[in-house]
Amino acid sequence: MPQVKERDSLGGVHHRGGRGSGGGGGDPPPGAFPLPTAKIGVWILLAIVTVMFSALVSAYLVRMGLPDWKSSPKPGLLWLNTAVLACSSLFFQRAAWAARKGEAQGVRTGVRLGGVLGGLFILGQLLAWRQLQSLGFGMSSNPSSSFFYLITALHGLHLAGGLVAWAAVSARPTPLRIELCALYWHFLLAVWAALYGLLLLT
Repeated sequence: MPQVKERDSLGGVHHRGGRGSGGGGGDPPPGAFPLPTAKIGVWILLAIVTVMFSALVSAYLVRMGLPDWKSSPKPGLLWLNTAVLACSSLFFQRAAWAARKGEAQGVRTGVRLGGVLGGLFILGQLLAWRQLQSLGFGMSSNPSSSFFYLITALHGLHLAGGLVAWAAVSARPTPLRIELCALYWHFLLAVWAALYGLLLLT
C-alpha cells in the first residue's frame, strides 16, 4: 500500500496509508465526517458568540430608544485601533497561506506579527477608555457610555482569549491550528467593524 506524505506541522511531515491503487489517501474513509473536530468546535463557538453579541446589540438599540439616552463621544483612537486589528487579521491570513505552501518563515512571521498586533489592539482599547474618562464619561456616567465600556470590554475579552490560542499556535504551528486562529481573528474583526459602526451611527 503506497504512502502519502502530508504536512501537519511547521517543517514536518507525517505518513499515512493510501486507499487503492490510485493513491487516494486524502479521501476520508466511508462514513467518516469530512471536517476535523477542532474546526467544528470553532464554528460552534463562533455561532454562540454571534448570538451573544446579537443580544447585546438588541439591548443597546432598545435602551437607546428611551428618553434619557444621551450619546457619548467616541475616542478618535478607535480608528487607529481598528486599522491595527485589520492588519493583525491580515498577518494571520498570510500565515495560513504560508502554511498551505509549507513556507516555515512565512508562518513564523505571520503568526508573530498577527499576535503582537492583536495585543496592541487591546492596549489601544484601554487607552481609548482613558481618553473617554478624561472627557468626563466614566463607566456609570450615562447609559450610552456604560454600553460603550461593556461592548468594548466583551470584545476585548474574546480577543484576549484568542491570544491564549495564539500562544498555543506559536508553540506548535500546524496548518489546521493556524487556519482556525486566522478564522477566529477574521470573525473578531468583522464583529468589531459591526460594533464600531453601530457606535458611530448612534
